[in-house]
Amino acid sequence: MHALSIPYADDLLITSGKPLKELEEELRFLLAVKLLELHRLTLGKAAEFCGMEKLRFMFETGRLKIPVMNLDDDQIADELRDD
Repeated sequence: MHALSIPYADDLLITSGKPLKELEEELRFLLAVKLLELHRLTLGKAAEFCGMEKLRFMFETGRLKIPVMNLDDDQIADELRDD
């Protein structure tokens, strides 16, 4: 498995008001969300990336009002169409 190291200033830790571990978990979660939005990761892979169960990941994104389903207009129409 590969690892990514991202340097950040102590200011980020101080201004976040969070313990180190909690801040780093949040940063990993936010990166996973962005990769999901860019269609680089599936929902399941994004949850796995940040070490969360899929349902918890969906709950956390919903709590922040971040959509986890990115359907285009044609896909929405297909979902709404009666078979």
